[in-house]
Amino acid sequence: MYDYLVVGSGLYGAIFAHEAKASGKSVLVVEKRPNIAGNVYTEKREGIQVHRYGAHIFHTNNKKVWDYITGFAEFNRFTNSPVANYKGELYSLPFNMYTFNKMWGVVTPEEAQAKIEEQRKEIIGEPKNLEEQAISLVGRDIYEKLIKGYTEKQWGRDCKDLPAFIIKRLPVRLTFDNNYFNALYQGIPMGGYTKMVENLLEGIEVRLNTDYLENKKELDALAKKVVYTGPIDAYFDYELGYLEYRSVRFETETLDKPNFQGNAAVNYTDKETPWTRIIEHKWFEFGKDENGEELPKTIISREYSSEWKPGEEPYYPVNNEKNVALYARYKEMAEKENKVIFGGRLGEYKYYDMDQVILAALERCEKEFNQIK
Repeated sequence: MYDYLVVGSGLYGAIFAHEAKASGKSVLVVEKRPNIAGNVYTEKREGIQVHRYGAHIFHTNNKKVWDYITGFAEFNRFTNSPVANYKGELYSLPFNMYTFNKMWGVVTPEEAQAKIEEQRKEIIGEPKNLEEQAISLVGRDIYEKLIKGYTEKQWGRDCKDLPAFIIKRLPVRLTFDNNYFNALYQGIPMGGYTKMVENLLEGIEVRLNTDYLENKKELDALAKKVVYTGPIDAYFDYELGYLEYRSVRFETETLDKPNFQGNAAVNYTDKETPWTRIIEHKWFEFGKDENGEELPKTIISREYSSEWKPGEEPYYPVNNEKNVALYARYKEMAEKENKVIFGGRLGEYKYYDMDQVILAALERCEKEFNQIK
């Protein structure tokens, strides 16, 4: 009999399992996939750590989270500075003085501000949808070239049909700072995320290729309490209906050349290009292997956004009114499950950044074990 059965070996599950063990509890982790680490899973190919389920760039302003997670991995100094490709024109992201200079030829922050102000006037009153919200923040030129096409591919809907709150804030900088995340701590674990999760799960029994929901009765019988990090609606067998997600499909290829695009992430912001972005994995580690040697090949992943269907990987919760209301009903059901803790992005139907997942897991552990300060 285990004290805890942890369902899923992503960040939330791995941290909970680690802290449970550190508090003297017995733990079993079950994982549906053939590998640990959930969506932060990285695998080494051609000397390159490939982010199998999309780019994961760690960033946080929370010192407690940073101090905790760096106990399990050393992080490099990677800074996220994506490039936007609009029909062959390249722009710096987030929107900053490099972007404005390329877009309008302006040179000073004052000129850039005046141009944005002039274009924002188009929207009068409260923005009614995402298109109006974006124009009211950055003006029509930037909206048309750098927001519209990308957003419509990402969500599979016209910007006029998307709620304004999706982009309540857009980073607009009147400086030449092109660090995407305004975070004090940032980087990627050296040796990959999988190694970091391995360190969290050290000494803990993990069963891979084990589908909890298919074997629920016998697995539940093994533990006093369950920590469930899968989709909350799946736990209840979709009794109230399906929660909606956006999914992502990846086309990954190895190229016999050292450099494809010169940057880790390039967003394709026109609507005609079918993919949303291309990730070149080697640049997360500056194009070198662990010995500092230049790598002769490169690996790229094209990302295609799509509507989620059962059987596919759920990525982004669609937090519109309908889904928020449905989740609230599932949450009520979850609160009646006395022996089950629901956590993580899928268990809480919430778009969490990695640092938010870590913080949520630590706070839950504090409640559960009164150990971590």
